[in-house]
Amino acid sequence: MNERAADMKAGARPSRSRLVLTVALSALAVVFIALGSWQVQRLFWKLDLIARVDARVHAEPVPAPPPPGWPGISAEKDEYRRVTAQGTFDHEREVLVQAVTERGAGFWVVTPIVQADRSTILINRGFVPSDRRDAAGRAQGETSGIIDVTGLLRMSEPGGGFLRSNDPTGDRWYSRDVVAIAKAKGLANVAPYFIDADATPNPGGLPVGGLTVISFRNSHLVYAATWYVLALMSAAGIFIVYRSRVG
Repeated sequence: MNERAADMKAGARPSRSRLVLTVALSALAVVFIALGSWQVQRLFWKLDLIARVDARVHAEPVPAPPPPGWPGISAEKDEYRRVTAQGTFDHEREVLVQAVTERGAGFWVVTPIVQADRSTILINRGFVPSDRRDAAGRAQGETSGIIDVTGLLRMSEPGGGFLRSNDPTGDRWYSRDVVAIAKAKGLANVAPYFIDADATPNPGGLPVGGLTVISFRNSHLVYAATWYVLALMSAAGIFIVYRSRVG
């Protein structure tokens, strides 16, 4: 009787081991399927975003949002929208923001434009190489009078870039941080966005506009496939556990 009980106990251990492995592998399969499905949802969201941005970029330009509409502006529905602005450039308060473009390293020339309603929008007029950063060396581009600007609405870039923080006191800028620039230059009634000017040539050829890079990383399909493969592997593990002879 004792010998039979020992045999039964020995047989129970493998059964419990199979049960534990089955539960663990089943839980992993469920988690992997959930992660894969989430990535599929993200994939369709990203494709929709890309389609919406592409439509904005190629649409007819509309007037830049005026002050009453500023609180409702968001990246999701407004960024990269083609807009127009009209006003006078305040060249005395322009800033240079470090940039790396297809033309090499240099700076974005960001200049406030004061509109008829006295509201101000920061305009990224375009790129200048490092050896032309001084406004005196590109005086032709310092246009005066009423100017029409067409470009893409962009959201503020707070903090900095190139692993460096903006230094308003030293007038060193690594991102187009609207709030910080407005504060440093004493600007009032400033839009919470800036405009990347299009490729319309400036007198003298500088700054060079129209260099906005629109790129969205989209690896969600690869991630989804990875999670689903892991789910299949977990299911295969359950099958192997049941087919194996333990003990």
